Amino acid sequence: MAIKVYGIPYSTCTMRVIMVLKEKGVEYEVIPIDLSKGQHKSKTPEHMKNQPFGQIPFIDDDGYILYESRAICRYIALKYADQGTPLMPLQTDLKALGLFEQAVSVEMCHFDAWARMLVSEKVFKPKFHGQPTDEEAAAKYKLELSKRLDVYEKLLSTQAYTTGDSVSLVDIFHLPYGALLGQAGAGELITERPHVKAWWDRVSARESWKSLSQGA
Repeated sequence: MAIKVYGIPYSTCTMRVIMVLKEKGVEYEVIPIDLSKGQHKSKTPEHMKNQPFGQIPFIDDDGYILYESRAICRYIALKYADQGTPLMPLQTDLKALGLFEQAVSVEMCHFDAWARMLVSEKVFKPKFHGQPTDEEAAAKYKLELSKRLDVYEKLLSTQAYTTGDSVSLVDIFHLPYGALLGQAGAGELITERPHVKAWWDRVSARESWKSLSQGA
């Protein structure tokens, strides 16, 4: 039975989930949620029942409901550990698991925290909300992200991916917002750092991401 993904394919968090499903070769079905009509808010009590914060995505795996994109991705990676691309360490390898969880925290606290606000300010506000960009705030977010990517440059000088020598969920977690940095006027944060750029080129060249970003 296909996993039902409630969301929209071009939303950042939904893209994370779909890419992991593609990497693992898992059958899925996207159930569109029309954000413009408020279906993710109180107009649809069923959605609020399944995602009490009124956000997307959430999944229905044969009656098992799960929300929050990173939690969903972990669930898929663990449930289908024996097929597709290995995206998490073995649960018995505590040292590898520790490094994985460390990298997850780094992505959330040092990349996503600033990239998301920068993209929201420069791209989402004018495009989806008809609001002007707060340029002062955007400049602050860009500066903070730049500082973090300086550390990424050092880390990636000794390893190919964020958790070591193999691609993992953590690399996938970076893609949706990282891919929008160009639209936010900050693409050079990646391209001007050689090790970050090499890592980004490897991750964004994956067939799962290319097909997803092209609408497949």
